[in-house]
Amino acid sequence: MTTITTPSLRIPRTGSTKSAAVRQQPRQSRPAWLFLAPFAIVYLVFLIGPTLYMLVASFFNTSLVKSGFGSFAGLGNYAEMLSRPDFWSAMWHTVQFTLYTTPPLVVLGFVMAVLTNRVGRGQWFFRLAFFVPFILPSASIALIWSFIFTPDTGLLNELQAFLGVAPTPVLADPAWAMAGVAAATVWWTIGFNFILYLAALQDIPRELYEAAAVDGASPWQQIRFITIPLLGRTTTLVVLLQIIASLKIFDQIYLMTSGGPGQSTDVALTFIANTAFTSDRVGAASAASVLLFIVILLIAAARQLITRAQDARA
Repeated sequence: MTTITTPSLRIPRTGSTKSAAVRQQPRQSRPAWLFLAPFAIVYLVFLIGPTLYMLVASFFNTSLVKSGFGSFAGLGNYAEMLSRPDFWSAMWHTVQFTLYTTPPLVVLGFVMAVLTNRVGRGQWFFRLAFFVPFILPSASIALIWSFIFTPDTGLLNELQAFLGVAPTPVLADPAWAMAGVAAATVWWTIGFNFILYLAALQDIPRELYEAAAVDGASPWQQIRFITIPLLGRTTTLVVLLQIIASLKIFDQIYLMTSGGPGQSTDVALTFIANTAFTSDRVGAASAASVLLFIVILLIAAARQLITRAQDARA
C-alpha cells in the first residue's frame, strides 16, 4: 500500500513579518534622506538659523561692533520701534507699494492668461514673452528701468517729448518715485501670476464653455459665471503670494532709489537694513523684522481662514 505524503506548508508568523518590514523601512528611506539632506542643510543654515538668531537678538542690544548678543533689553527694542515715526513711515511706504502692485499684478495676470488660453496656435510664444522678464535678475531690471526713467535721455522722456508733455523725473520726484518702482515691478513679476492662472485655466473642462455657448452665453458671461468662480482658490493664492512678495520689497528700492528721494521710498526692509548695518543696531533691526514677520503671518492666517470658508461652501 502506497502512502502519499504532502509537504508541510510553513505559514509565517504575523509578528515576524512585521519585524522584517520594520527592518526594511530604514533601508528604503535612506536614499530619500540622502536626496533631502542638501536642501535640509541649506534650509537649516540659511533660514531656520537666522530666524532663531533674529528672535533672540530682538531681546538684546546686539551690535555689529561688539561680540555676542550684548546686554538684555527685554521688550525695549519693540517699544522703541513702535514709537519711532520713521518705522511707521517705512511700514506705510511698504503698504503703499503693496497697494500699487497687487491689484494690477492680479488683474493683468488673469486677463493675459485668459487671452492666451483662447489662442489656438502659438501659445508657447505668449508664455515665453510674458514669463521671460520674471527670470531676469533684479539688478538687470533696475538698470533697464533706471535708463527708461532717465530725465534727459530716457525712453519715457522721449515719449513725453513726442506727446508734447513736460518731462517728469520719476525717480527723482517724491510724488512719483514709488509709482515708478511699482511700474518696474509689475513688468518684472507679472509672468509668475500669468503662469499660475494659465495652469489653472487649462484644468477647467472645455465642455463647460461649450455647453454655455450652446445656451447662448457670451464670452464675458462665460468668464463671469464659469472662469472667475472656478479660479477662486487660485486667485486667493495669487493675492496672498503677491501681498507677501510686496511686503518684502527690497531689491528694486535699494537699486533704483536707495529709499529716496528723501525718505519717500524707504520701505520696511530698507529701514531694517539701515538700522542693522548703518547704525550697527542689530537688536533693534531684529525687533523691526519680527514685527514685519508678524504682519506676514497674520496675512497668511487670513488666507487659511478664507480657504477653509471656500471649502465649506463648496
